[in-house]
Amino acid sequence: MRLAALRQRNSLILHDADSLCDAPGTHQIHPDLFTANYWRKRDLVVGEAPGRGSSLFLQATPTEQWALRPYRRGGMVAKLSAKRYLWTGIERTRAFRELRLTATLYEQGLPVPRPVASCVTRYGFTYEAALITVRIDGARALAEQLVNHHADEALLRRVGAMIKRFHQAGLDHVDLNARNILIDTRGTPWLIDLDRCRLRPPGHWQASNLNRLARSLDKLDVGLTMESIKLGYAQ
Repeated sequence: MRLAALRQRNSLILHDADSLCDAPGTHQIHPDLFTANYWRKRDLVVGEAPGRGSSLFLQATPTEQWALRPYRRGGMVAKLSAKRYLWTGIERTRAFRELRLTATLYEQGLPVPRPVASCVTRYGFTYEAALITVRIDGARALAEQLVNHHADEALLRRVGAMIKRFHQAGLDHVDLNARNILIDTRGTPWLIDLDRCRLRPPGHWQASNLNRLARSLDKLDVGLTMESIKLGYAQ
């Protein structure tokens, strides 16, 4: 995967040069590509994900859908600014860091969505950002599968084995929960939303990741789910 950068006005776009190009017949590399209005005008919005930020699912090509996720703040700080972040340099923006991390893991063959592009628009001492990845066909959140009783013991063990693969690669997923694990139509688990995540040497953070996932599962009240995941992790 070749990542390339392109400047447009006060925006800088980092994109996969192998799949997104500024050529006739394709979506042009432009800051408008990262706005909901661009896709709604073309009637190419095919769905919307729940949660902060209102991620959109887009029919980017006849055979491929994308997920567009704007970066949004949560908690008390969102009352001051829901979508602006402090500018400390382009490589320290959340969008560029997440795209590069996702690309690194994707190239290692780990189950993350293929990154397409990220856009950072600077406004003096602040910036706004958005990220586009390829949508995983037919995927549903683990939380949804559990609530609807569609997750069996074998699936949960595969989830545990997947988490172990990421830990072996050094990924500290700071928001590991049942909604950031997707299950595709073949029953393969995927990991999404790598915002603020990073690669680290082995340490206590691995147990912290699992504990965070356990807390999210407790909220769903689905029994011994975490025990099954731990069995898969231990294999």
